[in-house]
Amino acid sequence: MNLSTRWISAFLDAQVAERDASQNTQMAYARDLGDFTEFLTSTTRDLDTATRQDIENYLIHLDTQGFAKSTRARRLSAIKQLYRFAFEEGLRQENPAIQITGPGRDKRLPKTLSVEEVDRLLDMAEEYGRSQEDRIRNTCLMQLLYATGMRVTELVTLPLSSAKGDPRMLLIKGKGGKERMVPLSPPSRDALAEWLAIRERQEADDRADGKPTSGFLFASRSKEGHLTRHRFYALIKDLALQAGVSPSKVTPHTLRHAFATHLLANGADLRAIQTFLGHADVATTEIYTHVLEERLRDLVLDHHPLARD
Repeated sequence: MNLSTRWISAFLDAQVAERDASQNTQMAYARDLGDFTEFLTSTTRDLDTATRQDIENYLIHLDTQGFAKSTRARRLSAIKQLYRFAFEEGLRQENPAIQITGPGRDKRLPKTLSVEEVDRLLDMAEEYGRSQEDRIRNTCLMQLLYATGMRVTELVTLPLSSAKGDPRMLLIKGKGGKERMVPLSPPSRDALAEWLAIRERQEADDRADGKPTSGFLFASRSKEGHLTRHRFYALIKDLALQAGVSPSKVTPHTLRHAFATHLLANGADLRAIQTFLGHADVATTEIYTHVLEERLRDLVLDHHPLARD
């Protein structure tokens, strides 16, 4: 194991121990830092000898390769965190990344779906599947995703225990192991109850047959023991195609955006949406303020006396 590999491995271990970083986060850090160390190797440098100029040259290299601002900002963030760790652990006597300013991020509005498009997806979920069990599961997946705005990883890893007892609120474990409570809509509660009845029956049959049981609400034969993100991604694309909604518009994340956008358009508070989405900082949620601005403008046009004909 070379020096760069040892540093990155120690850094990832610290992220898990101190921040409870998820496997997806660890993999993202490993990819970004791996690309940086490959660049350093091509210039006969390593993590312990890289200078501020080397890091800035790497950012220039990414720019010339056509990488988006968001990608460059994410990679610089990983580099800065690694060098802060190295400095604090005494691996380096100085932090070469401390004064580097990132490229910022493009302030693009998130892609979302209209209420009518979401309705078509939810309706199609009730019809799509090889068996009645598949259709009930697909309905539950889509209803929960739209009702709560969960991240896809949070959805597919929901524990079976979270669904028991006809809950009005769902406990979701998000990034960094942080938990939050999100209320369920009546349709999502109905879909959850119907799928739970099937899952409990499956668990009882497995126990009777001496088979191992799964602790996940959406169990599968995958090595993880639950429906994978990639399988759900493929499922949602199929649903979009069948529902007549452009598959290029539909991802688990666009449904998360639809959840937030539709709530805000109907009068929900931005702070409440921050809590529901599991955003640590309200600044992250503020990408949805364009909806709030439109609602306020319509309010003035509809109700201000000077705005009337």
